[in-house]
Amino acid sequence: MTKNEIVVKGINVRYTNINNDDYICLTDMAKAKNPEHSGLVIIHWLRNFSTIQYLGLWETLHNPNFKVTEFGNIKNQAGENAFVLTAQEWAEKTNAIGLISKSGRYGGTYAHRDIALKFASWISVEFELYLNMEFQRLKAAEQKELEWNAKRELAKLNYHIHTDAIKENLIVPTLTKTQINFVYANEADVLNVALFGKTASEWKSENPTLKGNIRDYANIEQLLVIANMESYNAILIEQKVPQSERIVQLNNMAKSQLRVISQTSNKFLLEDKK
Repeated sequence: MTKNEIVVKGINVRYTNINNDDYICLTDMAKAKNPEHSGLVIIHWLRNFSTIQYLGLWETLHNPNFKVTEFGNIKNQAGENAFVLTAQEWAEKTNAIGLISKSGRYGGTYAHRDIALKFASWISVEFELYLNMEFQRLKAAEQKELEWNAKRELAKLNYHIHTDAIKENLIVPTLTKTQINFVYANEADVLNVALFGKTASEWKSENPTLKGNIRDYANIEQLLVIANMESYNAILIEQKVPQSERIVQLNNMAKSQLRVISQTSNKFLLEDKK
C-alpha cells in the first residue's frame, strides 16, 4: 500500500492505492471540521442513517462478499441516540472494503474515493469541491507522467529494433569492437541531428551540469517523433540507403511530424476553449 499526499484548503490529506483503487484518508479530511478530534468526526458521520444507507449500497455494488444481513441489522439501529459505530467495526461486521482502518503512527481511516467525496460533502460543500479539484489535478499529472514514461519506453524499444538493424546490415565481422561502437554512436547521432540539430556530445558540451543525455530532456512530442524515426531508420538501413540520404529523409520526417502534432494540439486547445 503506497501513500502520497495532496493539500486541500491547507490540510495535508493522504491518499493511497489499494487493489488499483484510490483511497483517501478520512482521518486527515476530518481535521477540516475538528483538528483535535478527527476520529470523533468520523464516528459522528457514521451515526447517520443516510451514511449507513450509502455505504451499504456502495458495498452491494462493488463487494460480492458484503454481508447484507449484518448490514441490515446495523441500518435498523442507525440514527438512534444510542447508536455508535466505528469504521473498523463496520468493516469487521460487514466484511466491507470501502472503509479501511490502519493503526499505528501513520495509520488512519481510509475510504474509497467515492465514499471519501461523500464524506467531504458532509464536512462542507466547499471542502468537497476543493478535494475533488485537487484530486483531479493530481490524477491528470499522474496520467501525463504515465504517458511520458510510456513514450520513453517506446523510444527505448524502438532503439533496440534500430540497433539490431545496424548490427545485421552495417556491421561486418571484420570490424573491431571500437569500430562497432562507433557505428552505433554514429547512427544514434544521425537521429539526434535530424531531430535536435546536434549530436549527443555537442549537447553535453553545451549542458555540462545536466545529468543524463539529450533524449532525457526531450518533451513528449519529441519522444514520440524519435520513436517513429528509429523504426523508419531501421527500415532504411535494411534497404541499404546511404546515411547521407537517410539523414535528409529523417530530418524531413521530424519536421513534418512535429508540425502535424503542433497543429493537432492547437486544434484540441481551441476546441477546449469553446
